[in-house]
Amino acid sequence: MQYAKVYGAQTSLLSPYIVSIETDLSRGLHAFTVVGLPDKAVEESRDRVAAAIKHAGFESPKSRNQKIVISLAPADLKKEGPMFDLPIALSYLLAAGDIKFDPEPYLFVGELSLDGALQPVRGILPLIAEAKRKKKKAVFVPTDNVAEAALVQGIEVYGADNLLQVIEHLNTKKGGRGITSSKAGGNTSAKLKPAPATKLKHDFGESQFAFEDIRGQESAKRAAIIAAAGGHNLGLSGPPGTGKTMLARALASILPPLSFDDVLEVNSIHSVAGVLRGELLTMPPFRSPHHTSSYVSIVGGGATPRPGEATLAHRGVLFLDEFPEFERRVIEALRQPLEDRIISVARAKGTAQFPARFTLVAAMNPCPCGNYGHPEIACTCSPISLERYRRKISGPIADRIDLWSIMGPVELGELGKRDTEGAQTKAARTRVLKARDAQKKRFSKTKNPNKTNSDLSPRELDDLVPLSTKVRELLEKAGTRMALSPRAFHRVIKVARTIADLDEHPDINESHILEALQYREKKS
Repeated sequence: MQYAKVYGAQTSLLSPYIVSIETDLSRGLHAFTVVGLPDKAVEESRDRVAAAIKHAGFESPKSRNQKIVISLAPADLKKEGPMFDLPIALSYLLAAGDIKFDPEPYLFVGELSLDGALQPVRGILPLIAEAKRKKKKAVFVPTDNVAEAALVQGIEVYGADNLLQVIEHLNTKKGGRGITSSKAGGNTSAKLKPAPATKLKHDFGESQFAFEDIRGQESAKRAAIIAAAGGHNLGLSGPPGTGKTMLARALASILPPLSFDDVLEVNSIHSVAGVLRGELLTMPPFRSPHHTSSYVSIVGGGATPRPGEATLAHRGVLFLDEFPEFERRVIEALRQPLEDRIISVARAKGTAQFPARFTLVAAMNPCPCGNYGHPEIACTCSPISLERYRRKISGPIADRIDLWSIMGPVELGELGKRDTEGAQTKAARTRVLKARDAQKKRFSKTKNPNKTNSDLSPRELDDLVPLSTKVRELLEKAGTRMALSPRAFHRVIKVARTIADLDEHPDINESHILEALQYREKKS
């Protein structure tokens, strides 16, 4: 046999693609060519594959007088990374007649070491899901990727430590040309076993930061609970050391666990980005980039667009501490994800869209020195620097933040008063879960029943969140007096609906509107 085809896969942006690895052998001077838009890592697979085949007990491709052509199709898709090593090796061995098996029902993914060991690769989860959609029977992955791959149900997942284990599992040929070791050749006793389905553990655990650890700041805590219950964006302002960071992390600890579909989506994103380490994510992610982070690292992009922190925070919390200190274009780039829940990255080669459905928590000092409005410490900022600092947060961005809360200085005597029952976080989590359940019931007949109040469009607000005449008149009068934009007007209704859900009220009343209004940014 001089030709063989097996199947591998890769991700491009966040989308998975099945790739056919075809091998053609012909007589002549030795040559080993890989075609199909391979990058440097794929081209270098020739040396890795040749060494791995030799250490698996077969004759090395480099010791044979053959012209070897490896074609990766579709040819117009750029092939990146070392994940094609395993299917290239198997395709060559099939074409050379050294092994025999039917490759059609299988997908192979893995990087090979020179000694034939399989190394883990990133982006496994979406590849397994794509293999299932393409009706593949089983996939073979490195052992370290098994837990992630086994999240996808309905397809067999085999984890292997090296190339030889895969060959021994599949090979139906006894002995044969090219075999130089008795350990390579249809050993039926060395069959791999399908990995059991990965079971998710939704364990809240004990967060390092809890509501009971934050002294005072009851108004800010209330705002954080509302933000968690309805998926609203939260802005925190206050002097240094008043608990803004602790509150942001406490907010993340009371969010509901991810659903199974969300677990697949979130872990796929983190796997493709190469940041999935250790256990799988079953709780909403919490991302806290430093204010010196670049535009690309936050928003995503690059020559080959990759997701940034805004996408890694998908279904979780994006915490931006020292919010005004971020680069201006980074702050302004958040307009789209805060409104549309996606990030579009346009390049000459095309446009990529990354999901970015996160809850933004933006923390900032009231001024550059941090003491503006402090009852005892004088502010040292000049009027010009104060105005420049405030202008870093533009009106369109401030308008997209649903809740603003000011955190004042804390009396030192309050620091020793701790809630010994430790019930605040558990109670807050229980209230948030009940509010989310109420929203699921409300949106059960919509196209997206898993949405939160913050996701409602103006039309959905009219249909699903009706206001009484008295409540609407109150809101319109207050909105006129506060010069609310139409966007802010609708966001007040969304926040009021969440407050009503927390209070277990079927309808929005005047007190809910008044509380929602007090969280709007105060225009000076």
